[in-house]
Amino acid sequence: MKSTGIVRRVDELGRIVVPMELRKTLDIKEKDPIEIFTEGDSIILRKFTDSCIFCGDSSDAIRFEGKIICKDCLTKLKGF
Repeated sequence: MKSTGIVRRVDELGRIVVPMELRKTLDIKEKDPIEIFTEGDSIILRKFTDSCIFCGDSSDAIRFEGKIICKDCLTKLKGF
């Protein structure tokens, strides 16, 4: 993990602001969904992308009955 050197305070409603420079660098726009992870005592924010429910891959993913599945896993499922 790389430090940006940017420090922000949590406001009275529990919010923090992601600086404009980081939003531009990571191509995060207003209303984009952000995933929140924890690792030990760290909070990790990541721009959300749809990914396969089986392997987590986001390339060649399609939506099937409300779920995301990649073409590789779909091919494997057809083999059963």
